[in-house]
Amino acid sequence: MRRKAITIIFAIVLIALMSPGVHAQRLKVRNLPAYDLAPYHFGFILGMNQMLFSIRTTPGFQNVTYSSLQTPDLYSDSARLLGLEHKPAFGFTIGIVSNLRLAESFDLRFVPSLSFGERDLEYSIITNFEGERDQILVNKKMQSTFVEFPLHIKYKGSRLNNVRPYWLAGAKYAIDLASDSKKKEENNNIYVALNRSDLYGELGAGFDFYTTFFKFGIELKMSYGLSDILKREGNIYTGAVDRLNSKLFLLSFTFE
Repeated sequence: MRRKAITIIFAIVLIALMSPGVHAQRLKVRNLPAYDLAPYHFGFILGMNQMLFSIRTTPGFQNVTYSSLQTPDLYSDSARLLGLEHKPAFGFTIGIVSNLRLAESFDLRFVPSLSFGERDLEYSIITNFEGERDQILVNKKMQSTFVEFPLHIKYKGSRLNNVRPYWLAGAKYAIDLASDSKKKEENNNIYVALNRSDLYGELGAGFDFYTTFFKFGIELKMSYGLSDILKREGNIYTGAVDRLNSKLFLLSFTFE
């Protein structure tokens, strides 16, 4: 449901940006009329994010049997994986905006940020212990603290009164400070580890609102990781995954 809600919001923003009805508004006094003529300006962002995974499983993974050495936290003689799902959660993002004017309709933006969030992987497993079979759910939590370095080209539509739509496209390099493949196992608990760094492609859209003293923006952006980020440990939690990519939706508010 959360993924559907984000998709619906994203579609509404795009439709609103392209709607011809916006041009029917009456003209008003323009705030900050020379703002977009400045060669550069700065600001900050506050946002709410949703971190997700894109999972591609290995064909025939349900037929693979794992020994007790590969499943020490299940207390079973053997186990098989039936299914794997990801559970997204909401987090928050803060960042600093640096904007360079390239042309009338184009800007170059660098927005170093910190993003905090959590993603879970939920495993459906059949265990076999001393001849008795049981089906259980195992949840592996992965908290992330990303240091992000995004670089975007911003295309600005025509300004109408004190509102201006825009679109973004670019990429970012991100480092997950909370990811650690060398975590020690405690009480036979297996940690699912992720790679620390990744490169993302990004697309977004939003509106800039010109107030009396500053420019306020609302932006919706999607980031898709280009690398397989899962650390393979040869256990039931990583053996069934052929590829694991990171995704991020960000609804942010900019103050410039």
